[in-house]
Amino acid sequence: MIREALGVSIASRDDLVHLSGEADAVHAARQIIETLGEGSGRGELSRREVLNLISDIAAQAPAEGPVIFDDNGAPGSPGAPGIPDGPVVEVLDAPTWEGRLNVYANGRAIRPKSQNQAIYLEAIRDHDLVFCAGPAGTGKTYLAVAAAVHLLKAGRVKKVILARPAVEAGEKLGYLPGDMQAKVNPYLRPLMDALHDMIDYPTIKRFMLNDVVEIVPLAFMRGRTLNNAAIILDEAQNTTHGQMKMFLTRMGERSKMIVTGDTTQTDLPDPAQSGLVDAIRRLRRTPGIAFCTLEKSDIVRHQLVQRIVEAYGDEGPERR
Repeated sequence: MIREALGVSIASRDDLVHLSGEADAVHAARQIIETLGEGSGRGELSRREVLNLISDIAAQAPAEGPVIFDDNGAPGSPGAPGIPDGPVVEVLDAPTWEGRLNVYANGRAIRPKSQNQAIYLEAIRDHDLVFCAGPAGTGKTYLAVAAAVHLLKAGRVKKVILARPAVEAGEKLGYLPGDMQAKVNPYLRPLMDALHDMIDYPTIKRFMLNDVVEIVPLAFMRGRTLNNAAIILDEAQNTTHGQMKMFLTRMGERSKMIVTGDTTQTDLPDPAQSGLVDAIRRLRRTPGIAFCTLEKSDIVRHQLVQRIVEAYGDEGPERR
């Protein structure tokens, strides 16, 4: 409950409880655990009592620096003179990304392959809302999904939500058979491809059954408030102004939102109505929001993709 409410990582080993995360959250978690320890002799606490305690302490003063406390709340280290042995809460520095993202598949690490990609990942780390625009093959979606999985694995978020507008790329496919999931799967397949590259199939299946990972069409996002989540909107150039506003206002407490798209590949009837272009223009000077641009030089697909992008780059928007 503490981990989910505060977004900290908690590990218990022997008589030690290790806390790591943002300084304010770690400080609050330490206070909660100490208070729970003091009240442990009075019998079992109800879930509501614990939630009220978390709420009260989380609203208090900001964090102090990293320190080790004994079970009486005194600073020091285990076994030091005058400090009794017993359970210890060790507050660690907030973990950094250290230039790589840890994902589930075989413990593999994903690293940026260009300077702009590194800037993109730093923006995701440091901001709650990030816009990234760039041509095909630059890793916009892949790195966003990797960052979301990293945050999930680190316990910083409780779920990952991947959304995409269901817009056809210049073709009318007509009626699609199957239930609603079968109808939208073709539009969401690119997100699944990235996810399968990072998490093994049994884990993905378990996450989706438990609603830890959710892949939804943008139209299904209306009316929701998304707390403690990493939320990705892919192919955002195909949103309208209204859809983009609707998506951005879904953001809840302790969430990160990443919006990606390629402004040169809009599939809307009127490219001028792109919600991505409009949002970048409207929010450019808004504090707390990061904007990243990936270039042709950041393309990490087959070497021919960069040449193809360059060849099509001379045509006007109406031809793209």
